[in-house]
Amino acid sequence: MLDKETFHPLNYIKKEEYSGSMDGMRYLLKRVKSGGEDVIRVTVWPEPLNLLRTAENLKESIEVPMTEEGVEQAADWINERYETDKDKWQESLHKPWV
Repeated sequence: MLDKETFHPLNYIKKEEYSGSMDGMRYLLKRVKSGGEDVIRVTVWPEPLNLLRTAENLKESIEVPMTEEGVEQAADWINERYETDKDKWQESLHKPWV
């Protein structure tokens, strides 16, 4: 689970993509344009493959504001997605590479 007290990648995301994983679930936070303004696109998908090699139907994304509050929303959503599909993430750890 991401700890919102120590999860503060906003300044990093302004320049680079921020990625990580936890127990079978990978995530990516990326700055994108939406409606003319910068937002953070948050994407989760199962291991073992990287984002580009993972089938689109296995990815889930949301967009949040490019603010500290948006980062908190991202952490909450990532944690919620992890808890909701914990079995799916754990199962992905044991799948062979495709």
